Amino acid sequence: MLNCKYVVESIDGDYANLRRCDIPDGETKLVARALLPENIAEGTRLQYEMLQYHVEE
Repeated sequence: MLNCKYVVESIDGDYANLRRCDIPDGETKLVARALLPENIAEGTRLQYEMLQYHVEE
């Protein structure tokens, strides 16, 4: 299973652009906000684990 960390680069309506923390020069990943925690903002760090995103504390 994939287990990695993302940072929210930008939010555009119902979608957010995420960038993997371990690949800073990589492309962003477009994810529907319905799949993300409600309280995200630009700069929020997320943990992806078991097909779910969680805000990193």
